[in-house]
Amino acid sequence: GKFRGEPVHFKMTSVCGHVLSLDFLAQFNNWDKVDPSELFDAPTEKKESSSELNMERFLAQEARGVDYLVLWLDCDKEGENICFEVIDCVKRVMNGGMSSVYRAKFSAITASEIHKAMDNLGRPNENEARSVDARQELDLRIGCAFTRFQTKFFQGKYGDLDSTLISFGPCQTPTLAFCVERHDAIQTFRPESFWRLDVRVQHRDRTLSLDWERGRLFDREAVQMFAG
Repeated sequence: GKFRGEPVHFKMTSVCGHVLSLDFLAQFNNWDKVDPSELFDAPTEKKESSSELNMERFLAQEARGVDYLVLWLDCDKEGENICFEVIDCVKRVMNGGMSSVYRAKFSAITASEIHKAMDNLGRPNENEARSVDARQELDLRIGCAFTRFQTKFFQGKYGDLDSTLISFGPCQTPTLAFCVERHDAIQTFRPESFWRLDVRVQHRDRTLSLDWERGRLFDREAVQMFAG
């Protein structure tokens, strides 16, 4: 095919979500030797998310000697972050530098959207990618510190509590609160009688059902007034 007006050979491949993940250095993974408060300042490192996939090596092999890189990751901040993970894996084996890296923006996987994106290539947004790095670091530090603290705190406190691991997460905890709130609402629900108007109009051999705009009322006398 052609790219930027010159004939080229296209290669296409994919990744499985994030190529890299953030973690603490090995010495900070010992729960008995490391106080949870130390995790707020502990050094971190990027590791391959799925070591069995060998994605870093695979991407480097595929990118060896290429002149251009066009990134088609999801068009959100997470996708932008994965863009730079891919760049980190291939930049040392590409012929060109960052000036040879392009970003495709699309909203649907259709022929028209793909052609439009290819005709309007931009550059990956490093600021958006860094915002994901910041969120990942906050999730790691807060989640691990409080998970370790409350797991050790509750161990042995309640006989019937499975305290092997009591996890905490900035996203998980508010989600759990929504679930608990809904559960409590269901448990405390008390059924209450209601009334509504059910009107049918007969015209020749056809029956038309009418919907009452007010839906239903919990006041029986009010509904009877309308019905009367």
